Amino acid sequence: MQCHVALSQESNPEVAAQAVAESVHEALGEAGCHLAFVFFSPHFSSEIQVMIEMIHEKLRPQTLIGCMGEGVIGGEKEIEEHPGLVLCGIRNTGMQVVPFMLTSKTEGEAPSLAGWPVGLESTAHPHTFFLFADPFSTPIDELLSLLEQHAPGSSAIGGIASGSMEVGESRLVLNREIIGSGVVGVAVKGGVEIRTVVSQGCQPIGERYVVTKVDRNVIQELGGIPPLERLETTLKALSERERQQVAGGLQVGIAMDEHRSEFGQGDFLIRGLLGADRQSGSLAIADFIQEGQTIQFHVRDAHAASEDFHLLLSKERVTHPDSLPKGALLFSCNGRGQRFFETPHHDVVTVQERMGAIPIAGFFAGGEIGPVGGKNYLHGYTASMALFYDEASRPS
Repeated sequence: MQCHVALSQESNPEVAAQAVAESVHEALGEAGCHLAFVFFSPHFSSEIQVMIEMIHEKLRPQTLIGCMGEGVIGGEKEIEEHPGLVLCGIRNTGMQVVPFMLTSKTEGEAPSLAGWPVGLESTAHPHTFFLFADPFSTPIDELLSLLEQHAPGSSAIGGIASGSMEVGESRLVLNREIIGSGVVGVAVKGGVEIRTVVSQGCQPIGERYVVTKVDRNVIQELGGIPPLERLETTLKALSERERQQVAGGLQVGIAMDEHRSEFGQGDFLIRGLLGADRQSGSLAIADFIQEGQTIQFHVRDAHAASEDFHLLLSKERVTHPDSLPKGALLFSCNGRGQRFFETPHHDVVTVQERMGAIPIAGFFAGGEIGPVGGKNYLHGYTASMALFYDEASRPS
């Protein structure tokens, strides 16, 4: 397997497209490009059709997929608020790729999705799905339900296109088509091992509690005690520095495996704390939860997010101590970046530090898709990543 990433910061769309396409073609050689990902800043939204035609002319990828992002990620750089075009090309003769497009339709007041590919109907073989969706027209819950229904056990990774402010302004790419709504995706199987890392950017605080009374997303009791009382007890026990972190963002982590004796990084699904009712002592969170599930309060700030990403990447590196990934796709929340970390290129530099000098491509998303605890979710303030390994490098 070969993977090459090219980044251009040229403002001229044709010059940028030609540069990245020729760079990838030169790196992969005449054997060709089996799958390519393209991500571009809003500066190119009106010229993307010309750019895509240029990429096809110079590279001739068998499948090309991608979308517009508020910023793009390529190589060792994260390009924010400036023109950027990144192209990732993969050559792998053993890889099976099924591209598809899901069309958004409105039935009554709720949008729905149509067009699930026939070749992936109720497949018994797990795939890795790369998904890019328009934020205005895509019912994400239905998208993930379709995936669970038709391809159980499959992982999904990707993001919500960003950089557009109005309905119809999104730009999704599938081969030579440019669309402004719905979802584009590819399902990949064979010839490659794809591992995922989802860093939700949080650190746990206090104790873990079992939910003993709940109404949908409103937690009414934790271990028989009002959750607001549990939260106040947790906050009182914090250090001054931890209290400052809480001011930046208090979250709730839902344990994904109740049978674990110990919980660590990546074992919780992070959801926002929406509010509290002082009279009843209940807490509302941004997801449904059931009695018997375990939760732990978490904090999110730049330090917590950086440490979480470092720890998860270090954990991933241990799984393949003798081999580096051939490449990676990285989808970072548009709430991260330099504004959040106060340093440029944070996420991509972190990957290079922990995983080595590997080709990386991606974009800043308006929501990140990735698996936690074996199930696929939409996240916020997350770095969601796919790592491509040679299939032969799978540990025994």
